[in-house]
Amino acid sequence: MNLIPAHRLLYAASFALMGNVNAADFIKPTPWSSLVTNDIQRFLPSDEVRTLLAGEDEFISLYRQSMAASQRGIVLIIPDWQHLPTNNAGINFLRKQLNEIGYATLAMTMPDIDWHPADMAMSKPSESSETESTTQSDEQAVPAPATQTQQAPHFVTGEPNISEAVLDDYKLKLIARFNALYNSAMDEGGHIIVVAQGASAGLLIEHYASFPNNELNAFISLGSYLPNSVRNQHLNATLSTISPPLLDIFYSEGNPDTLQSVKDRKRWVRKHAKYDYRQRELFGVPSEPEQHQRLLKEVDGFLRRLF
Repeated sequence: MNLIPAHRLLYAASFALMGNVNAADFIKPTPWSSLVTNDIQRFLPSDEVRTLLAGEDEFISLYRQSMAASQRGIVLIIPDWQHLPTNNAGINFLRKQLNEIGYATLAMTMPDIDWHPADMAMSKPSESSETESTTQSDEQAVPAPATQTQQAPHFVTGEPNISEAVLDDYKLKLIARFNALYNSAMDEGGHIIVVAQGASAGLLIEHYASFPNNELNAFISLGSYLPNSVRNQHLNATLSTISPPLLDIFYSEGNPDTLQSVKDRKRWVRKHAKYDYRQRELFGVPSEPEQHQRLLKEVDGFLRRLF
């Protein structure tokens, strides 16, 4: 292919630019929590936005005051991980409508998830070492008779969805922010209630099973689960041991991990005699407006039975 000198110069310049791009340093994307903070500060009323500090971590919370003649308490709203405090799965509806029945609301923005925490790099036995150890054990084993040569079937154990290290790292960040939110709510006076959603609810239930100092008057769980098969199974027993009265709400079209745990949770509640536990099923999906109204009625009814 014959190229005129101008075209040759253009090709040479383009290849030089490609070389510079490949050699450029990798630039990390903007953290998810920073994007959420910028959006909230831009689109929501400034009188709702509060900045809190959890150690060196600065984060945004959303406060709305009670609109009733007498305030019944304050509700701390904790969304699911990587969800907004204004999400349409019932959280934003409760954040606004609880004000009309006598509760102030304080909603928290969620921390970032570190998918590669430092303690995750644990040494695991390689396949080669496992093969060598198996071979050595086979050589040392006494040969079995011909009638017993058939081996027993081997069942493969499924790996958990999310590793323990990722969950534990996120839990530390979540609890740090929650404690800052709780300390801010102490200035309001009255009852303190937590409404937590999804994996955040599961981790907070684990936290309250260790009986921390920050006491609650009620805990409301919206589709609580843990994205780890082992810990999610243990969660069924853990929620029956926490001190605060617990309203366990799930959706018929909700998270499969939650739906598979519903019956087992009732069994553990009976075993541990947690008489202030209530379980309620809402139909459809969490984003349906009809279910928002019923969600508010269930929450209000549960709290009125307590105080």
